[in-house]
Amino acid sequence: MRSEVTVLFHNCPSVRLDLNEVQPLPHDLARVWLDDQFAQLGCEPLRPTGKLLTADKVLVVAQAAGPQRFTDVAWAQAFARAASAALAKPVVHIDVAAMSISY
Repeated sequence: MRSEVTVLFHNCPSVRLDLNEVQPLPHDLARVWLDDQFAQLGCEPLRPTGKLLTADKVLVVAQAAGPQRFTDVAWAQAFARAASAALAKPVVHIDVAAMSISY
């Protein structure tokens, strides 16, 4: 089965991260990694209520990281592993400009 994460930014080439040959990340470690990145990158919840869904967290971490951070192969691979595991989906498409995630 194909496993990949694709991230699209406005006016930038898409970033495709292949996870086929990569060891899956346990769900709990994926959530911890995303929580750490959310804090380190100074992210804010999308919703005014402060409620933060996992998909929202993946989206705002990608947004805060920007295309520059995805040039760091190790960070990008860790993001892809965490996003795929936290969302429990083998194929994840993140469109930062449209603020949407599809599977």
